[in-house]
Amino acid sequence: MTALGRPLRATHLDELPQLLNVLRGDMSIVGPRPIRPPFFVELCERVPQYWQRLVVRPGVTGFAQTRMTREEAWADKPAHDLEYIADRSVLLYLRVLLATVWRILSRIGGGVGRAVTGRRNAV
Repeated sequence: MTALGRPLRATHLDELPQLLNVLRGDMSIVGPRPIRPPFFVELCERVPQYWQRLVVRPGVTGFAQTRMTREEAWADKPAHDLEYIADRSVLLYLRVLLATVWRILSRIGGGVGRAVTGRRNAV
């Protein structure tokens, strides 16, 4: 990873190009993250109701991203996607959006140095 790529990835700012997809109407800001077709087929076989994620547009950020860390098993992600789809509302959309902003700001405030160097408060 490049010197520029590390902090962009750490703060998720590398996701900004997806905003073009939002402006085109192909994506929403909040919704289940896009999934590649082979993985979608596999998940539909394992979780029969997983096809329901097609009911909503994929999003730049999602319920699972605000609830899970990278250390957690991503096998649990479909349950969060389905919960968001079942309970979606303006209030939940705003909660996910605010949780995403909070995560980004907390990483910018102190997590970037740690992500780049592996040390806390590095300059």
